[in-house]
Order: sequence, then C-alpha cells, then structure tokens
Amino acid sequence: MTDLILVLGDQLSPDLASLAASSPQRAEIVMAEVAAEARYVRHHKKKIAFTFAAMRHFAEELRASGWTVHNTRYDPTSPCPDLASAVSERLEQTRYDRLIVTEPGEWRLKQEMDTWQARFGVDVLICEDTRFLASHGEFERWADGRKQLRMEYFYREMRRRTGLLMEGDKPAGGKWNYDAENRKPAVGDLFMPQAPRYRPDALTREVLDLVGTHFADHIGQLEPFVLAVTRKDAEAARDHFIARALPAFGDYQDAMLSGEDFLYHSLLSTYLNAGLLDPLDLCKRAEAEYRAGRAPLNAVEGYIRQIIGWREYVRGIYWREGPDYVRRNALGADRPLPEFYWTGDTDMACMSAAIGQTLEHGYAHHIQRLMVTGTFALLAGVDPFELHEWYLAVYTDAYEWVEAPNVIGMSQFADGGLLGSKPYAASGAYIDRMSDYCGSCGYKVKDKTGPQSCPFNSLYWDFLDRNQGALRGNPRLGPVYRNWDRMSEDKQDAYRARARDVLAKL
Repeated sequence: MTDLILVLGDQLSPDLASLAASSPQRAEIVMAEVAAEARYVRHHKKKIAFTFAAMRHFAEELRASGWTVHNTRYDPTSPCPDLASAVSERLEQTRYDRLIVTEPGEWRLKQEMDTWQARFGVDVLICEDTRFLASHGEFERWADGRKQLRMEYFYREMRRRTGLLMEGDKPAGGKWNYDAENRKPAVGDLFMPQAPRYRPDALTREVLDLVGTHFADHIGQLEPFVLAVTRKDAEAARDHFIARALPAFGDYQDAMLSGEDFLYHSLLSTYLNAGLLDPLDLCKRAEAEYRAGRAPLNAVEGYIRQIIGWREYVRGIYWREGPDYVRRNALGADRPLPEFYWTGDTDMACMSAAIGQTLEHGYAHHIQRLMVTGTFALLAGVDPFELHEWYLAVYTDAYEWVEAPNVIGMSQFADGGLLGSKPYAASGAYIDRMSDYCGSCGYKVKDKTGPQSCPFNSLYWDFLDRNQGALRGNPRLGPVYRNWDRMSEDKQDAYRARARDVLAKL
C-alpha cells in the first residue's frame, strides 16, 4: 500500500496523527504553500512569512527523518490555488492507495476534506488531531446535559485527568484558581526579560523576500522578522520563558505598559498553535518550576490554566457549536469595523498602543485583545463577524478554532452567553487601573462626559442602555443597571450625547 499524507501549515509536529498512521517506508508527504490559505483573510505579513518559513524547515526536518516530502512552494507566477489542487496534482502524478490527513483546525477545511474521497476516487482517512488533550468525544461527554458550559469546571476536570498541580485528589495549594492574585499593574523595570530574537537563515530570507514582494498589500510590518521558525528555536524560546519570565508571569499577566509590548508573557502561542511545541510538555515544564521552588503557584497555575483550561475549552466549543458559530450576533451589532483597526491611527492611547504593536509584531497579549480592542468593538456595536476576521488576519497565533470562540463568545458576547456569563464591558477605569496608557492620552479618563472625556466611559453606559432588552435580565448586570436607573435623566442624556458624538466620528 502507498499512502499520501497531507500536512498543513499548522500541523508541524513529528507526532502528528496522520504521520503515525503510516510510515516513511509506505508513504509520501505533500505540503503546499497555497494562495487560498495565504489570502482568505488579509493575513499579517509576519504570519504568512512565519507559516511558509516554518513549513519549509519542517519539510527539511521530515526529510532528515526518512520521509519523502513533496513541498510545493508559493510560486507568484503560477500559484497553487488551494489545498485540493495540491493534492490533485500529486494524485495525477503518482498512484496512491490512500490519502491521509490530520483533521484541520477550521470548519471550512473539514467540510471540504469530507468531499475528497468522492472527488478524488481514493480512500481518505481523516485522523483526529491527537495533539490536543481533550478529544471531541471527551469534550462532548463533559458538555452533555450541562446548562452552562463554564471553562472553570472543564479546567478542573482537565487538572484531574492530567494530574497537573494536584496533591492526590486536591489542587496544589488548596485552590483551583489563583487568578485573583494575577491582576497587578506593572511598572518599568530594567530587569524585565527581553523577548528572544532569532536571525533569519537563508531559507527564511527567501520567504521574507517573497512575502515582501508579493504580499505587500497585506497588513503589518514584515521587518524586523525575529520569530523562531524551527523546532529547535521554538524550544529555545520555551526555555527562555520558563527560566526568565514565568516567575513573574502570574502577577503581571493582565498588566499593560507603554513601551513594553511583551512584559512577562511567554510569546509561545504562535509556535504552540503551529505545532512546533507540545502543550502537555509546556505544562509539565511549568509545573516542575513550581515543584522546584523556582516559580510561585499563582504564576504556574495561571499559565497551565491558559493551556489545558482555556485553549482546550475554546477548541471544544468551536467544534461543538458548528460552522455557523462565527456568524452569531446575539446583540444585533452591525457597525462596520473602524478604519483605525487597520492603521492604529487614533487619539485613544490604549487603542493606538494595542493596534500599533499588533501591526508591528502580529502580537498583543490577551488583555490588550479582550479589554482594549475587543471591549471597544463591543461598546461601539461593531459587527462581530468583521471583528472576527480582523483578529484572524492580524495575529500570528490566530487560527479559527482558537480565535473565533475568543472573539464571538468571550469578547463580543455574540453567542448570547454560551461561553461567558456576561459581556466583558468596561469603562476607561479598568484600562487606567491596569496600564499607564491613560497618562499620555489626549482624552481624560476621569471625565465621564464632554468632548475630552474618555470614549470608553460614555460608550460603556450607552452600550448597556441600548442593549437593555438583551442584558437587563442578566443577574451579573443587575447592580450595574440599578446604578444606571439611579442616574438623573440629564446625566443619562449626557452619556448618550457623548456616545453619539464618538460613534459619529468612527
């Protein structure tokens, strides 16, 4: 039997299920840099460069392990249009008895692959992606019959299953979650760890020249390009985080600081989501730091929760809810995405900082995404699908399985509360508490209304006012609506008027 194995650009793992289903002796591998995947949203230049370069290096890694690899590189004069075309070309050149793929991370590709057996006339085996710790079936069994699918309870189950940070059947330290200790604002520190930087080799340099020339119309800055594109360098980045940044990660994971784009964050999600790193290995290494007394429990628990809790949970939600999830719009938000999301050209210091570093690095940390760019879009009533496509385009770690639930569910409440118990709506006071952005802003965060007031302040109350029909019955918002009801009519009208002015200028 001769197998053809298709490996996608976010499946750069030697223990991939499709590789395990065959062997170098009876299979060949096809990889392809195709136009459809590079352009279905206007991906950040760094994301395209990272993906193509990492694919090329992984092809070399596979060849060194004995595999025969057919790697179709992007040809600007005659680009391969899509994955189906890349597979079809191989099937026309060589007779294979079976096509093997590992399940893709997006519904659009899964639905297409389901048609390939009839289309190509060859047996197609779609393997479940075993790089995740919870299978589809396991998540379904956990979710079945529950009225609320809250991440916290899923996370506890994952802790029990993996044994991570457990003392027998009890959580280490006596609590499951130390998030309350992880909300400290940061200050400038000469000893703050610097993000690791990797010099592009000749293979990566070829990719950078290609992207700079043929994807010039895409968003973001291509140079300097310092991302790891090999497993060796990704592992070096992992070791740097574990040794240098993990001990302070917990305290400052929600903090934002001007001029410090990375703080104590791991910067590993791009490598993890592409397959260059293993999630359980990361968690075990973090746990070992706690056991050895080199990292505090709040930092290690917070990091592990992001991986075996949140990351696994949002994947489960994505596949459980189906392909229409990205189009949900429970609040009926329909405002076009403001142009400054693509340029960073805004007088709001927090938005300018978060978008600016996104354009530069293809990166912003989770609070900048959720509580700055996400919260502004929520308050302004931006169409959640437009925002979803923006997040999918601009971040190097974004794939739909992880990005869509974070945006549609957590950030925009567009799934009506399936994922989150209430909208993540906040005024400028939150940003002022967790950052130093407001001190350099042209708007005044202490002003509630008026032409110089922080736009978040009036938009917060306007959002609650115009969505009363959907949100007033939410028990977690009861005290907020009581505050609104106690305001004088003149004060309410002042908030509405300022909000109208802000929205009109978008």
